[in-house]
Amino acid sequence: HPVTDLDRHVAIQLNDTHPALAVPELMRLLLDEHGVEWERAWEIVTNVFSYTNHTLLPEALETWPLPFFERLLPRHLGIVFRINSEFLARLDERFGPQDGRRASMSLIDESDGQHVRMAHLAIVGSHAVNGVAELHSRLMRETIFRDFAEFFPERFTSVTNGITPRRWLRQANPGLSRLIEERIGGRAWQRDLGLLRGLEDHLGDAGFREEYMAVKRANKERLAHLVATELEVAIDPASLFDVQIKRIHEYKRQLLNLLHVIYRYNRIRAGRTEGLVPRTVIFSGKAAPGYVMAKNILQLINNVARTIDADPAARDWLRVVFIPDYDVSTAEIIVPAADLSEQISTAGMEASGTGNMKLALNGALTIGTLDGANIEIRDEVGAENLFVFGLTAEEVADMLARGYDPGRFLAADPELDEVVGMIRGGAFAGDGEAYGDIVDALLAPGERYMILADFAAYAAAQAAADALYAQPDAWARRAILNTARVGRFSSDRSIEEYAARIWRAAPSIERQSAADPAVGTEQGG
Repeated sequence: HPVTDLDRHVAIQLNDTHPALAVPELMRLLLDEHGVEWERAWEIVTNVFSYTNHTLLPEALETWPLPFFERLLPRHLGIVFRINSEFLARLDERFGPQDGRRASMSLIDESDGQHVRMAHLAIVGSHAVNGVAELHSRLMRETIFRDFAEFFPERFTSVTNGITPRRWLRQANPGLSRLIEERIGGRAWQRDLGLLRGLEDHLGDAGFREEYMAVKRANKERLAHLVATELEVAIDPASLFDVQIKRIHEYKRQLLNLLHVIYRYNRIRAGRTEGLVPRTVIFSGKAAPGYVMAKNILQLINNVARTIDADPAARDWLRVVFIPDYDVSTAEIIVPAADLSEQISTAGMEASGTGNMKLALNGALTIGTLDGANIEIRDEVGAENLFVFGLTAEEVADMLARGYDPGRFLAADPELDEVVGMIRGGAFAGDGEAYGDIVDALLAPGERYMILADFAAYAAAQAAADALYAQPDAWARRAILNTARVGRFSSDRSIEEYAARIWRAAPSIERQSAADPAVGTEQGG
């Protein structure tokens, strides 16, 4: 096939902005190596590429310093300049050269003229731009890329993320996989995750509920063994395993979780254990190496864990562990053992999340905000089978616009005030240093992660989780429904949507029937 037919045969998905340089690179190859005219080359490029956005945080959108770009890739920068010039000419033709959108949409940051905006390059160089959950895609169109969505309305779409059941159920949780196959028959669910709905037919069977929870108990014992081996800490598999595994970031709010841990610890120390069940709070995840606040939060988590572990009054009621060196292999042990899935990002800031899907598939009940794919999980699983709390994305934006004062939430809650005072006062400063920077960030006017604003609702949701866990059979029913109802979040469905709506690709061979037992012989990742 001639190179000018490339866009009839090739589709390339830009997964976030990291590969955005592929746009000028393909232009360079077509122009310089194959002699294609600019107009046809640009048509090929925009037909070939599509862009998936993964963040709503403006500071997370990648930019390249112009001097660095010019020194490293002068030809590519020249191509970017021409792309930008022609794009700005189109903007001028439509809006006029004095329109304020010109500066905000330019591929070159015109506030200082010294950076290439890689997300803008990806949008202009693609024929489709998608978010990864319904809320994220809507907010992407309404906020960070609003001007582009108005200019290219046909380009913007949404494809909700998915996870592979071959890895996150078949491989990570063989005990549950076997139980599923016994109850719904065969392994076809590995290719059609919607078949897990068949588990609902067995919900009324007490024997099935007991078998399901026996699998969960075995997985918890496996995780307890890992913690004992790696951390030399004993955790009780009978306790509620409360799990937050994700990148350490202020918007994901590990700090909100930790405030509740200290709040709970204070109640235990005061003998106020009514309504509580024994709980093990498990953190794991990684952070950018230069992210100072993330390091402070990690240090505080570990110091709180040591304080609680050293207190005989608390040990039977509460344990905290941070599992280091987080990776996929570690996640495959943690995820099947989780009872409660912490998905507590500030509403409007999480693109999608996939940990929420992995944990729900393995029977963890979500405690979460209406953010990212949590909304769609709620719609599939049923609100009564999750613990939803907190401000919505619209309420967050409204509170920030009106002037958010976190101090008023502290003043209204003496127990929360005590928690914050303990952190500032050095109660957990095992290294001799108090965490004043953390407290200052919590109390800063306009604190955008809304940690104190959401605390009361979060504590109430945690109390509801305690109450349900104290009823093992009721908890088992809801855990089973989480497994049964998350079939929509298979990566197979996501890929089919990309293929049909964005790549314009059809299977080269007929897909095996979902009913064909041979599909069960595939080992997956």
